[in-house]
Amino acid sequence: MKRGIHLWLLCKLILAANLCCCAQQPPADTAAQDSLPEVHRLRLLFAGDLMQHMPQITAARRPDGTYSYEECFSRVRPEIEWADVAIANLEVTLAGPPYSGYPRFSAPDDYLRDIQRAGFDVLLTANNHCVDTRQQGLERTIQMMDSLRIPHLGTYRDSIERRQNYPFLLERNGLRVVLLNFTYGTNGIPVQKPNMVNMMDTTEIARDLEAARQMRPDAIIALPHWGVEYQTLPSEEQRQMAQWLTEHGVDHIIGGHPHVAQPLELSDDSCHLVAWSLGNVISNQSNPNTYGGYMVRMELSKRDSLTTLSDCNYMLYWVSRPHDNGHRHQYRILPVDEPDSLLTDVERQRRDAIRSSMRQLLQQRNRGRICEHIFGTAATDCQPDSLGRGAATLRANP
Repeated sequence: MKRGIHLWLLCKLILAANLCCCAQQPPADTAAQDSLPEVHRLRLLFAGDLMQHMPQITAARRPDGTYSYEECFSRVRPEIEWADVAIANLEVTLAGPPYSGYPRFSAPDDYLRDIQRAGFDVLLTANNHCVDTRQQGLERTIQMMDSLRIPHLGTYRDSIERRQNYPFLLERNGLRVVLLNFTYGTNGIPVQKPNMVNMMDTTEIARDLEAARQMRPDAIIALPHWGVEYQTLPSEEQRQMAQWLTEHGVDHIIGGHPHVAQPLELSDDSCHLVAWSLGNVISNQSNPNTYGGYMVRMELSKRDSLTTLSDCNYMLYWVSRPHDNGHRHQYRILPVDEPDSLLTDVERQRRDAIRSSMRQLLQQRNRGRICEHIFGTAATDCQPDSLGRGAATLRANP
């Protein structure tokens, strides 16, 4: 896993008074500080839907018949590598040729390789497209992730594989974090036995949470595939499910599926972060709000048996397509503050439109002091009316 820090230490010094969930502590003498237990820190990054429509596949094809997606991720790769663990939703299957886009996604294996090279460490597979290519596609997708040693969760060849690998326990930097991933459905395509897909069934999730607690985690994070497509506000069903999850022991919820950004909310006691929808990471969608999204950066800190949410913010980005940039490049994920000098007129118009839309939505609808992190800098931007409520104590292991 990655351990690059870049500007992290400088950022912490500048932002210590402003970041969400940070408690102000009185100064202590050096001797007292030396006697304090060691603090373990884990930096997590969450990204949304990694999609692959047919125009993306065509743009990635090289003369020798292979596919390259490195340019897609090149501008955001340093920020992904900031994290100790970066997690995203793989919303395609890898069923082999012939490749296909919507409505039955099947991407080249090179896409998976370049997702890994971009810095993503863990992939989610429980989504409404996970059985697009039926049993063969589901199982081959697992086979390809295993061949590259990419940890994954959400779909399984059979119940034995699920029992061995789920709930998903992430152990890194002295912390134990359980990840749960499930979907509202599979577009009406039945899951063929013995394959298994984690569904948004509270009876099953309750059993998974009981198994998760037996793992003695420092935090439990749910990653549901839920909500209404293209709606920028969470549905009542999302809110009811989020309430049920937190009441049953989930600390944080990072959602996907609507293909647009939805707000983030920090609970009044600052103990629970909910990102309702991160939007698309990359796709060929061009309707309003669909060609961008945000990544969540989260730091968990543990001293003795107490775990706190010591840092959280988000980064906005958008996707430039070949016909927007004059075919100079293929699809590229770009920061919303990409300099004008590097963009065509069409790109600038598209960037300005989605930047304005997403910032207005999040600044007006976010709850709690959750800051926007500016790509490539140590800077964050918080609205003055976004007020946090102190440190978040998540979990104390017995």
